[in-house]
Amino acid sequence: MAADLKLIKELRERTNSGFLDVKKALEETNNDIEAAIKWLQEHGVAKAAKKATRIAAEGIVKASQNDKYAVAFELNSETDFVAKNDLFKELVVTIEKLLLEHNFETLEDVLKLKVNNIELQELITNATAKIGEKITLRRVVKVVPQDGQVVATYTHANERIATIILAKGQNKDSLRNVAMHVAALNPSYDFETQLPAELATKIKETALAEVRQNPKFDKLPEKVQNDMLQGKLRKAYNENNVLVFQPFVMEDSKTVAQYMHDNNLELISSLRYEVGEGIEVKHVNFADEVAEQMAKK
Repeated sequence: MAADLKLIKELRERTNSGFLDVKKALEETNNDIEAAIKWLQEHGVAKAAKKATRIAAEGIVKASQNDKYAVAFELNSETDFVAKNDLFKELVVTIEKLLLEHNFETLEDVLKLKVNNIELQELITNATAKIGEKITLRRVVKVVPQDGQVVATYTHANERIATIILAKGQNKDSLRNVAMHVAALNPSYDFETQLPAELATKIKETALAEVRQNPKFDKLPEKVQNDMLQGKLRKAYNENNVLVFQPFVMEDSKTVAQYMHDNNLELISSLRYEVGEGIEVKHVNFADEVAEQMAKK
Protein backbone atom coordinates (compact mmCIF):
# COMPACT_ATOMS: atom_id res chain seq x y z
CA MET A 1 0.00 0.00 0.00
CA ALA A 2 1.29 3.45 -0.93
CA ALA A 3 2.04 5.76 1.98
CA ASP A 4 -0.48 8.52 2.70
CA LEU A 5 1.11 12.00 2.44
CA LYS A 6 -0.73 13.34 5.50
CA LEU A 7 0.44 10.36 7.53
CA ILE A 8 3.99 10.86 6.26
CA LYS A 9 3.91 14.44 7.53
CA GLU A 10 2.47 13.42 10.92
CA LEU A 11 4.90 10.54 11.36
CA ARG A 12 7.89 12.73 10.51
CA GLU A 13 6.76 15.29 13.09
CA ARG A 14 6.26 12.61 15.76
CA THR A 15 9.47 10.66 15.18
CA ASN A 16 11.83 13.16 13.53
CA SER A 17 12.77 10.40 11.08
CA GLY A 18 13.78 10.93 7.47
CA PHE A 19 11.24 11.06 4.64
CA LEU A 20 12.25 7.77 3.04
CA ASP A 21 12.29 5.92 6.37
CA VAL A 22 8.83 7.24 7.25
CA LYS A 23 7.44 6.37 3.81
CA LYS A 24 8.86 2.85 4.06
CA ALA A 25 7.46 2.38 7.57
CA LEU A 26 3.94 3.34 6.50
CA GLU A 27 4.11 1.13 3.42
CA GLU A 28 5.23 -1.82 5.53
CA THR A 29 2.42 -1.31 8.07
CA ASN A 30 -0.48 -0.46 5.72
CA ASN A 31 -0.57 3.17 6.89
CA ASP A 32 -1.06 2.19 10.55
CA ILE A 33 0.77 5.08 12.19
CA GLU A 34 1.25 3.42 15.62
CA ALA A 35 2.59 0.27 13.98
CA ALA A 36 4.80 2.45 11.79
CA ILE A 37 6.29 4.10 14.89
CA LYS A 38 7.12 0.66 16.29
CA TRP A 39 8.58 -0.37 12.93
CA LEU A 40 10.81 2.70 12.90
CA GLN A 41 12.00 1.99 16.44
CA GLU A 42 12.89 -1.62 15.62
CA HIS A 43 14.62 -0.77 12.36
CA GLY A 44 16.32 2.22 13.95
CA VAL A 45 18.05 -0.06 16.46
CA ALA A 46 19.11 -2.35 13.62
CA LYS A 47 20.50 0.58 11.63
CA ALA A 48 22.34 1.86 14.68
CA ALA A 49 23.86 -1.57 15.27
CA LYS A 50 25.27 -1.55 11.73
CA LYS A 51 27.02 1.74 12.52
CA ALA A 52 28.48 0.50 15.82
CA THR A 53 31.90 -0.30 14.35
CA ARG A 54 32.32 3.07 12.64
CA ILE A 55 34.61 5.72 14.13
CA ALA A 56 33.03 8.78 15.74
CA ALA A 57 35.77 11.35 16.29
CA GLU A 58 33.94 14.64 15.79
CA GLY A 59 31.29 16.16 18.05
CA ILE A 60 31.01 18.43 21.05
CA VAL A 61 32.60 18.70 24.50
CA LYS A 62 31.02 20.74 27.24
CA ALA A 63 31.77 21.69 30.85
CA SER A 64 29.21 23.16 33.22
CA GLN A 65 28.37 23.22 36.91
CA ASN A 66 25.69 23.61 39.54
CA ASP A 67 26.13 24.79 43.11
CA LYS A 68 27.56 21.41 44.20
CA TYR A 69 29.88 20.14 41.47
CA ALA A 70 31.17 20.54 37.92
CA VAL A 71 30.82 18.14 35.00
CA ALA A 72 32.35 17.69 31.58
CA PHE A 73 31.40 15.30 28.80
CA GLU A 74 32.18 14.45 25.18
CA LEU A 75 29.47 13.45 22.71
CA ASN A 76 30.90 12.19 19.42
CA SER A 77 29.60 12.03 15.87
CA GLU A 78 31.33 10.90 12.70
CA THR A 79 31.38 14.34 11.04
CA ASP A 80 31.57 17.94 12.16
CA PHE A 81 28.46 18.64 10.06
CA VAL A 82 26.31 16.37 12.24
CA ALA A 83 27.70 17.99 15.41
CA LYS A 84 25.86 21.13 14.26
CA ASN A 85 22.60 19.23 13.67
CA ASP A 86 19.65 20.38 15.83
CA LEU A 87 18.90 16.82 16.98
CA PHE A 88 22.51 16.36 18.06
CA LYS A 89 22.48 19.66 19.93
CA GLU A 90 19.23 18.71 21.67
CA LEU A 91 20.92 15.51 22.84
CA VAL A 92 23.82 17.58 24.23
CA VAL A 93 21.35 19.71 26.22
CA THR A 94 19.62 16.57 27.51
CA ILE A 95 22.91 15.03 28.67
CA GLU A 96 24.02 18.23 30.38
CA LYS A 97 20.70 18.43 32.24
CA LEU A 98 20.92 14.79 33.33
CA LEU A 99 24.47 15.21 34.64
CA LEU A 100 23.59 18.28 36.68
CA GLU A 101 20.37 16.86 38.11
CA HIS A 102 21.30 13.24 38.92
CA ASN A 103 23.96 11.50 40.94
CA PHE A 104 26.45 9.39 38.98
CA GLU A 105 29.94 7.97 39.31
CA THR A 106 30.69 6.29 35.97
CA LEU A 107 29.82 6.54 32.29
CA GLU A 108 27.76 3.38 32.70
CA ASP A 109 25.70 5.13 35.41
CA VAL A 110 25.04 8.04 33.08
CA LEU A 111 23.89 5.84 30.19
CA LYS A 112 21.25 4.33 32.50
CA LEU A 113 19.80 7.70 33.53
CA LYS A 114 16.28 8.18 32.20
CA VAL A 115 14.35 10.89 30.39
CA ASN A 116 10.59 10.25 30.36
CA ASN A 117 11.33 6.66 31.39
CA ILE A 118 13.73 6.13 28.46
CA GLU A 119 17.39 5.38 29.22
CA LEU A 120 19.97 7.74 27.78
CA GLN A 121 21.63 4.86 25.91
CA GLU A 122 18.38 4.27 24.05
CA LEU A 123 18.09 7.97 23.22
CA ILE A 124 21.61 7.87 21.78
CA THR A 125 20.80 4.74 19.77
CA ASN A 126 17.67 6.41 18.41
CA ALA A 127 19.69 9.50 17.49
CA THR A 128 22.16 7.31 15.61
CA ALA A 129 19.30 5.84 13.58
CA LYS A 130 17.63 9.19 12.86
CA ILE A 131 20.76 11.19 12.06
CA GLY A 132 22.44 8.43 10.10
CA GLU A 133 25.80 8.58 11.86
CA LYS A 134 27.25 6.78 14.84
CA ILE A 135 26.65 8.86 17.98
CA THR A 136 28.64 8.00 21.11
CA LEU A 137 28.83 9.42 24.61
CA ARG A 138 32.56 8.83 24.97
CA ARG A 139 33.37 10.12 28.45
CA VAL A 140 32.02 12.03 31.43
CA VAL A 141 33.62 13.39 34.58
CA LYS A 142 32.39 14.98 37.79
CA VAL A 143 34.54 17.22 40.02
CA VAL A 144 33.25 17.89 43.54
CA PRO A 145 34.88 20.69 45.57
CA GLN A 146 35.33 20.10 49.30
CA ASP A 147 35.16 22.69 52.08
CA GLY A 148 37.51 25.59 51.33
CA GLN A 149 37.70 24.66 47.65
CA VAL A 150 36.23 26.19 44.50
CA VAL A 151 35.62 24.82 41.01
CA ALA A 152 35.28 26.69 37.72
CA THR A 153 34.48 25.60 34.17
CA TYR A 154 34.98 26.92 30.67
CA THR A 155 33.66 25.75 27.30
CA HIS A 156 35.20 27.36 24.24
CA ALA A 157 32.79 28.99 21.78
CA ASN A 158 33.32 26.26 19.18
CA GLU A 159 32.43 23.59 21.78
CA ARG A 160 35.51 21.57 20.87
CA ILE A 161 37.45 22.34 24.08
CA ALA A 162 36.19 22.33 27.68
CA THR A 163 38.01 22.63 31.00
CA ILE A 164 37.44 22.21 34.74
CA ILE A 165 39.78 23.72 37.36
CA LEU A 166 39.74 22.84 41.06
CA ALA A 167 41.55 25.03 43.60
CA LYS A 168 41.79 26.01 47.23
CA GLY A 169 40.11 29.36 47.79
CA GLN A 170 36.85 31.06 46.87
CA ASN A 171 37.55 33.35 43.90
CA LYS A 172 35.52 31.64 41.19
CA ASP A 173 35.78 34.48 38.65
CA SER A 174 39.58 34.47 38.72
CA LEU A 175 39.63 30.68 38.60
CA ARG A 176 37.49 30.77 35.46
CA ASN A 177 40.26 32.83 33.86
CA VAL A 178 42.63 29.96 34.64
CA ALA A 179 40.14 27.58 33.02
CA MET A 180 40.30 29.74 29.88
CA HIS A 181 44.12 29.67 30.04
CA VAL A 182 44.11 25.86 30.17
CA ALA A 183 41.77 25.75 27.17
CA ALA A 184 44.10 28.01 25.19
CA LEU A 185 47.55 26.66 26.15
CA ASN A 186 46.81 22.97 26.77
CA PRO A 187 49.35 22.21 29.53
CA SER A 188 50.65 18.66 29.80
CA TYR A 189 51.11 18.71 33.59
CA ASP A 190 49.73 20.74 36.49
CA PHE A 191 52.93 20.58 38.58
CA GLU A 192 56.58 19.73 38.00
CA THR A 193 56.16 16.79 40.39
CA GLN A 194 54.01 15.11 37.72
CA LEU A 195 56.82 15.01 35.16
CA PRO A 196 58.13 11.53 34.32
CA ALA A 197 61.06 10.72 36.62
CA GLU A 198 63.58 10.39 33.79
CA LEU A 199 62.57 13.74 32.30
CA ALA A 200 62.61 15.49 35.69
CA THR A 201 66.12 14.20 36.38
CA LYS A 202 67.35 15.30 32.95
CA ILE A 203 65.89 18.80 33.44
CA LYS A 204 67.63 19.21 36.79
CA GLU A 205 70.96 17.90 35.49
CA THR A 206 70.81 20.18 32.45
CA ALA A 207 69.91 23.23 34.55
CA LEU A 208 72.77 22.57 36.96
CA ALA A 209 75.24 22.08 34.11
CA GLU A 210 74.14 25.37 32.53
CA VAL A 211 74.57 27.46 35.69
CA ARG A 212 77.96 25.86 36.34
CA GLN A 213 79.14 27.20 32.99
CA ASN A 214 79.44 30.53 34.78
CA PRO A 215 83.11 30.55 35.92
CA LYS A 216 82.16 32.50 39.05
CA PHE A 217 79.31 30.18 40.04
CA ASP A 218 81.18 28.22 42.74
CA LYS A 219 82.28 31.47 44.41
CA LEU A 220 78.78 32.93 44.57
CA PRO A 221 76.73 32.87 47.81
CA GLU A 222 74.58 29.77 48.16
CA LYS A 223 71.37 31.83 47.91
CA VAL A 224 72.48 33.36 44.59
CA GLN A 225 73.46 29.92 43.29
CA ASN A 226 70.04 28.57 44.22
CA ASP A 227 68.25 31.54 42.63
CA MET A 228 70.15 30.99 39.38
CA LEU A 229 69.32 27.29 39.41
CA GLN A 230 65.64 27.90 40.17
CA GLY A 231 65.45 30.39 37.30
CA LYS A 232 66.76 27.77 34.89
CA LEU A 233 64.33 25.20 36.27
CA ARG A 234 61.34 27.52 35.96
CA LYS A 235 62.20 28.17 32.33
CA ALA A 236 62.60 24.44 31.65
CA TYR A 237 59.32 23.56 33.37
CA ASN A 238 57.52 26.14 31.24
CA GLU A 239 59.14 24.71 28.10
CA ASN A 240 57.88 21.28 29.15
CA ASN A 241 54.31 22.57 29.43
CA VAL A 242 53.87 22.59 33.22
CA LEU A 243 50.78 24.69 33.99
CA VAL A 244 51.87 26.56 37.11
CA PHE A 245 55.07 27.76 35.37
CA GLN A 246 53.38 28.97 32.17
CA PRO A 247 53.06 32.75 31.64
CA PHE A 248 49.41 33.52 32.37
CA VAL A 249 47.64 34.10 29.06
CA MET A 250 45.79 37.24 30.24
CA GLU A 251 48.75 38.78 32.08
CA ASP A 252 51.98 37.29 30.81
CA SER A 253 54.19 39.19 33.25
CA LYS A 254 53.00 36.61 35.80
CA THR A 255 53.03 32.84 35.82
CA VAL A 256 49.78 30.97 36.40
CA ALA A 257 50.94 30.20 39.95
CA GLN A 258 51.62 33.89 40.63
CA TYR A 259 48.26 34.95 39.19
CA MET A 260 46.46 32.41 41.36
CA HIS A 261 48.42 33.43 44.47
CA ASP A 262 47.55 37.08 43.87
CA ASN A 263 43.88 36.07 43.77
CA ASN A 264 44.01 33.89 46.89
CA LEU A 265 43.86 30.65 44.94
CA GLU A 266 46.01 27.52 45.02
CA LEU A 267 45.75 24.99 42.20
CA ILE A 268 44.64 21.46 43.04
CA SER A 269 43.98 20.05 39.57
CA SER A 270 43.00 20.88 36.01
CA LEU A 271 41.11 18.87 33.44
CA ARG A 272 40.87 19.55 29.72
CA TYR A 273 38.72 17.76 27.14
CA GLU A 274 39.18 18.27 23.41
CA VAL A 275 36.95 16.67 20.79
CA GLY A 276 38.41 13.47 19.38
CA GLU A 277 41.72 13.53 21.28
CA GLY A 278 43.22 10.07 21.44
CA ILE A 279 40.88 8.62 18.81
CA GLU A 280 42.70 7.10 15.85
CA VAL A 281 40.90 8.06 12.66
CA LYS A 282 41.35 5.99 9.51
CA HIS A 283 41.96 8.27 6.52
CA VAL A 284 40.87 6.62 3.28
CA ASN A 285 41.84 7.86 -0.17
CA PHE A 286 38.67 8.64 -2.15
CA ALA A 287 39.73 6.51 -5.14
CA ASP A 288 40.56 3.60 -2.84
CA GLU A 289 37.18 3.96 -1.12
CA VAL A 290 35.34 3.83 -4.46
CA ALA A 291 37.37 0.80 -5.53
CA GLU A 292 36.58 -0.92 -2.24
CA GLN A 293 32.85 -0.32 -2.68
CA MET A 294 32.95 -1.55 -6.31
CA ALA A 295 34.72 -4.72 -5.20
CA LYS A 296 31.83 -5.50 -2.86
CA LYS A 297 29.33 -5.52 -5.75
